[in-house]
Amino acid sequence: MSGVSKRSTTRKLAKNSKRLTSLRAELGTIDEQARMLAEEAEDMKVRAIVAENTAVTRDARRAREHADAHGKNRQRVLAEIARLGVEQDQLLDQLTASS
Repeated sequence: MSGVSKRSTTRKLAKNSKRLTSLRAELGTIDEQARMLAEEAEDMKVRAIVAENTAVTRDARRAREHADAHGKNRQRVLAEIARLGVEQDQLLDQLTASS
């Protein structure tokens, strides 16, 4: 591997590492929010059962949908972390092979 290619790979690794760090921090925030949203959705579900009111039932459904959408975002972040992990391994293999 030439010096230019090695620098390019090193730069890509640094960018990848920075993005992984950012995504892992984002995942921590998402997980905390997900816990709160799930608790809220469960609380609203109980209220809807007790109240037997269509407005409360609708609010409970919306809270559950919001929590579910948040879960999909979490899955997206996890997939991106996995993809970047594979990319990082490949870049490290390139650097190791050139040594």
